[in-house]
Amino acid sequence: MEEFEREPVAPTALKPGRYFAASYAGEHVAGTEFVIGAMFVSWGVGAGDVISGLLLGNLLAVLSWVLICAPIATETRLTLYAYLEKIAGPGFIKIYSVINGVLFCILAGAMITVSASAVRILFGIPPQVEWYPTSMTFVFIALGVGAVVSFAAMRGFSFVARFSEVAAPWMIAMFFVGGAALLPVILAGTPSVSSVGSYGDFLNLAETSIWIDQGTEMGFWHVVAIAWGANLAFHGGLGDMSILRFARRSSYAWYSSIGMFIGHFAAWLAAGIMGAGAAMILKQPLTSLDAGEVAFQALGPIGILAVIVAGWTTSNPTIYRSGLAFQSLHPAWSREKVTLVVGVITTIIACFPFVFTRLLDFLGIMALVMAPIGGLIFAEHFLFKKIGLTRYWRSASGAALNIPALLTWIASVAVAALLGYELGVHVLFLFVPAWLTAMVLYPVLASAMGAKTVDKAQLAASEQAESDRRAAEQSFLDSHTKPQLAASNTNRLFLIGASLSLVAAIVLGITALTTGDLARFQSLIIWPTVTYFVFAIVLVLRESTAQE
Repeated sequence: MEEFEREPVAPTALKPGRYFAASYAGEHVAGTEFVIGAMFVSWGVGAGDVISGLLLGNLLAVLSWVLICAPIATETRLTLYAYLEKIAGPGFIKIYSVINGVLFCILAGAMITVSASAVRILFGIPPQVEWYPTSMTFVFIALGVGAVVSFAAMRGFSFVARFSEVAAPWMIAMFFVGGAALLPVILAGTPSVSSVGSYGDFLNLAETSIWIDQGTEMGFWHVVAIAWGANLAFHGGLGDMSILRFARRSSYAWYSSIGMFIGHFAAWLAAGIMGAGAAMILKQPLTSLDAGEVAFQALGPIGILAVIVAGWTTSNPTIYRSGLAFQSLHPAWSREKVTLVVGVITTIIACFPFVFTRLLDFLGIMALVMAPIGGLIFAEHFLFKKIGLTRYWRSASGAALNIPALLTWIASVAVAALLGYELGVHVLFLFVPAWLTAMVLYPVLASAMGAKTVDKAQLAASEQAESDRRAAEQSFLDSHTKPQLAASNTNRLFLIGASLSLVAAIVLGITALTTGDLARFQSLIIWPTVTYFVFAIVLVLRESTAQE
């Protein structure tokens, strides 16, 4: 019962904050960053709009985790699927879980494709920029990468979090040093800018040779929308209830700021620099390059490893979520076996890079489909009692399908789609009207169809049981705060070794920035990478053993 797929997480299984810091850093400093960061360059959005848009959009994303997803997750301790079944019924969850699970499969498949795009460089395979594979060798690579990712996801939340603990600090460093190493290439190709000694100089260089305003329809608000909506399925759509239900406190959602501002801000900017620099080196348009090629031009052979690890850190938790979605269809199904099947399906999808080539459009559609679910759950969880409606009224009625919930979902997507088709609203913006429509419409329909007249006495026992569970959990947390394990001298040495390895990598990146010697940087960055992973893997294994 370690994963608690169908019941609230037990107090003894709650995790400390570092698990969530690592999880958010690992998942959001990852494979998508190479793709989306470079896409801003090809969009033709000016540097000022990119930087300011990312700041606002990522702030909105963090607040969505903190104010919407985390409170519901920590109050219920349920997965999204278990809680949605309680609200909308088993009939509804069967529909939703299939759609949700398929969407997560496609997203995870895109990240496996990102990893495979790096491995293909070793075999001389051309970039896979079509919707279909152009090489059977690439297909075999994708199958191999998918097998590793599926194994990790099968192991459960703790294993996925430990993997992120190891990978995330190094990934953050690689984005930083990769961008620094290629900045001199861009500077050399920009005669109008002689040096970068201040933020003003950098902005001038960025506007001239990186994020060049080409007068396209894309602008500040489009950047805000992608930064906020890229993970809408996880925060506003409540997909991360599956992760945050393990948090000891709701405030752990603030750790999402690590993923947003280091990943979806700094890493996206660094990826844009790397993409522009790689295009200059190869004298090819950025649209003809994949993530593997961009990272290879910046980091050399280590760039291949960076993209592989980046794809893993995103696809691992995504396959984990997808497994929970399909497992919710039948309580008797084993989560591990379901996750294995999901991994196989995801790996097959990864062989066809159609999502990789149309990632932003897919993220917009995924946000549109899942946003109404977050809006209606938010309404029932937070608003029903305040407006005189009964929470969980569907349970008292005995209906297998919450008709108002289904109508709300359909109507909300229809309203947003109408705005897109008839008024030309860009797909990236449609999640906002979809979420708001569901939040307003669901209480109206529920009130008209039984939520106001249901016999509350039928729910008294379950309400009391929920209240008792929360009280017992709080009592446990107050009296059984897990002691901090004293770090052994050996563990301190491993921690120091890993930290110094990262410092060495950053020093090499700064040296490459000042000297412009890219070849030397690419040959030397291998050594701090090797030493970091040796120290970090041993350290995490030792700490995990001690905690167990």
